[in-house]
Amino acid sequence: MPSLTDLKCIPCRGDTPPATLEERSLYLLQTPDWTIVEIEQTPRLERNFKFKNFAQALAFTNQVGELAEAERHHPLLQTEWGRVKVSWWTHAIKGLHQNDFIMAAKTDVLYSQAAPV
Repeated sequence: MPSLTDLKCIPCRGDTPPATLEERSLYLLQTPDWTIVEIEQTPRLERNFKFKNFAQALAFTNQVGELAEAERHHPLLQTEWGRVKVSWWTHAIKGLHQNDFIMAAKTDVLYSQAAPV
């Protein structure tokens, strides 16, 4: 399987099939710090990122936002002092798609380049 960080998001429509349980398991091997949670009957990928202060958390939030714009796939971002929670899911299918795991992997790369705690 190619590295998720080498892939680009593809546009999804409502009839696009979600990732199968087997695909999810394979993708999670490349995104082990992420958790699948179900909110309002929709699975999401979530991860909390820690920082030394609000300025670092905000800078990371902006980097994730720029990445989301470039890939045309947008997360839920919750930014607070020293912490950013990122949630990825594909709204059009109300579930998880390969795109979400691609973005999780790319978010991990951003974090590795940031100044985390």
